[in-house]
Amino acid sequence: MIRPEKSKRRIVIGIVAAVIVLLAVILMSIRITEITVTGNKQYTADELRGLLFQDKWDRNTIYCFYKDHFKEHEQIPFVEDYKIVFQSPTRVEIIVYEKSVVGYVSYMGSYMYFDKDGIIVESSSNKLEGIPWVTGLKFGHIALHQPLPVENTRIFDEILNLTQLLSTHEITVDRIQYDTHGNASLILGDITVYLGSNDQMSGKISELKDQLPVLTGLSGTLYLDTYDEAETATSYRFVKNK
Repeated sequence: MIRPEKSKRRIVIGIVAAVIVLLAVILMSIRITEITVTGNKQYTADELRGLLFQDKWDRNTIYCFYKDHFKEHEQIPFVEDYKIVFQSPTRVEIIVYEKSVVGYVSYMGSYMYFDKDGIIVESSSNKLEGIPWVTGLKFGHIALHQPLPVENTRIFDEILNLTQLLSTHEITVDRIQYDTHGNASLILGDITVYLGSNDQMSGKISELKDQLPVLTGLSGTLYLDTYDEAETATSYRFVKNK
């Protein structure tokens, strides 16, 4: 004969177990339905959603929280790291921290992307939109996560300054070319812009921005190396290709 105390204990245990199972079912059924993305430039929001939420379990709230906090994050080219912020059980925000990239060089069939300090941060077979190709730099063997081995490391400060000015003035170039003396030229389709040294670069790029509408459809070289902000008259010339 079962004692009343044991019977009550079994009932209580059964109820607790049923509640736990019910809670587990409810929790495992909650799914993430809204995903916003911030901080992304190299990838679209849809691309990042596809990379981080590849199967149905990734959208499960409990599994997503566990995966984000206790497992290694996905390795995504040009992304330093990311964070998933839960705004509600069904809404999350992906905050992306992209690697700083100012340019790339071509090396052994790959595009080697470097940051403002000349560190190679990524190797890829794909070209990124908006990142200029830098040519004319003399270097030896290149290794990922190591500095680009050039003789004059100050060139990276000049590249950073130039690319920031181009970005500020919303000028897209095909290539940045440096000669053996460190003088810079820009290639924009059929137009070559000879900038010369890094002196007065801000004024040179500002002048280039003003001249671009005039240069549309032309082929030749714009010499801005003679630009002088102290001169009131035009101090540069454009030579058409023959």
